[in-house]
Amino acid sequence: MSLVRIITSRLRTALRPLLISSRNMSSDPPEAILEEVGDKGVITLSRPKSLNALNCNMIRIIYPKLKEWETTKTMVIIKGAGEKAFCAGGDVRNVVETVNDENPVGEYFFREEYQLNCLIGTLHIPYIALIDGITMGGGVGVSVHGQYRVATERTLFAMPETAIGLFPDVGGSYFLPRLGGRLGMYLALTGHRLKGLDVKKAGVATHVCDSARIAELEESLLKLESTYPEDIAAVLNQFDQEATFSKNEPFSLQPVLSKIQSCFSGGSIEEIISNLEKDGSEWAQKHANILKKMSPTSLKVTFEQIERGAHLTLQECLSMEYRIVSRVYKGHDFKEGVRALLIDKDQRPSWKPATLEEVPTKETVDYYFGPLEPGKELLF
Repeated sequence: MSLVRIITSRLRTALRPLLISSRNMSSDPPEAILEEVGDKGVITLSRPKSLNALNCNMIRIIYPKLKEWETTKTMVIIKGAGEKAFCAGGDVRNVVETVNDENPVGEYFFREEYQLNCLIGTLHIPYIALIDGITMGGGVGVSVHGQYRVATERTLFAMPETAIGLFPDVGGSYFLPRLGGRLGMYLALTGHRLKGLDVKKAGVATHVCDSARIAELEESLLKLESTYPEDIAAVLNQFDQEATFSKNEPFSLQPVLSKIQSCFSGGSIEEIISNLEKDGSEWAQKHANILKKMSPTSLKVTFEQIERGAHLTLQECLSMEYRIVSRVYKGHDFKEGVRALLIDKDQRPSWKPATLEEVPTKETVDYYFGPLEPGKELLF
């Protein structure tokens, strides 16, 4: 055997990732790759053709191993495969296309997804998300609750759920109200997209790094002999300070933060739209029109969700969101929104009710937040 083959063989043995899949022996590539590197763990979301959209199989691969790593590892890194996305969201299209009475996929998908979100948010070891590329919905849920989130110039963050008849779940009711001012309410209702450095400026990311150096950053973290917070921070801060795309860049929303604060401080979604219309600026009119295109029911539920979440723990927020989603995913607007934006892609959802005025009383909105049947609650 040649020296090259010997070295190659030994490298494969030393670096072979631990691949775990809930499927039995299958020729399909694993959808989540779990690698143990000494006393550290690395998770790779590996559905690049689907922008690493999170499905139930991936959750079932990750959750038990992350639970194990909490007591056997000193640090966890999570990243996405490919060059386009960290994770573009939960695979809600699959939920809509496969749900039926015999296969209530939505019920167990959201339950297990929220359990994973909670585990990440309460993990006892450092959790570092390399959010290079599209990071939306479910991708936010497996990153934002961790201790460190590293954005790049390719990061595109959004919680666009009101456009598909859903609401900003995966703990959105916890982290969005805590972004400061009414920024979280603005992002939740409009689905506004933050790019690159803005993700850090908004408080979603903790650090930035040039995408060309993200592998170098990962390697530096894996080489750390100590994973005390100050040691991890030193590495992250170095790459952050050396990032070339973030030099002297202002927050793109800075010029309108005062408008966001005043307009989105309304006591209802109707009042927010009224504030925008009274403002009269081009920015305000644009956002009033954006809100009028969203699911009216989703807007009302989202407003209430963000208001309540500001006073709840992460666990309480996720339990509340599970109550909401257990009703929403079976409803008309969620199915219609996914159809219009993700399946047929005609961008013309037909909401029911079609306007805010047609959404019934406050008691109807409160229904989404009410207790579930005995044994159905998500408890932590």
